[in-house]
Amino acid sequence: MGKHVLLVEDELNIIEAMRFLLSREGWQVDTHSDGTDAVEVIRARRPDLVVLDVMLPGRSGFDILDDLRGDAATADLPVLMLTARGQSRDREMAEKAGVNRFMTKPFSNTEVLTAVRDLLYVHAQRG
Repeated sequence: MGKHVLLVEDELNIIEAMRFLLSREGWQVDTHSDGTDAVEVIRARRPDLVVLDVMLPGRSGFDILDDLRGDAATADLPVLMLTARGQSRDREMAEKAGVNRFMTKPFSNTEVLTAVRDLLYVHAQRG
């Protein structure tokens, strides 16, 4: 099972918390903070899972997710989307775009670990 997570997030406190949490569980965590070139970074680093914030500088997480789902190389890549806005409209947009899991900030460590484990497990079963 893969253990490489790419966190696309621009809030430093979230980056540090996620990096600590996932690294402690044995995952390699890379980070990227700009939506403008996030798709290229994801393609280049080839993570097993992407944790993607909705609101990023340059480009939204929804636009990035659309690009990932539209490319055969990344169409099946597990994506956990994070948002500070827990509106149902955001959740619906994410699901329509093909997100695997959607989580509202703030979230608990247990929620994050469970989501990451589940997504990597399901992806490994398909792969």
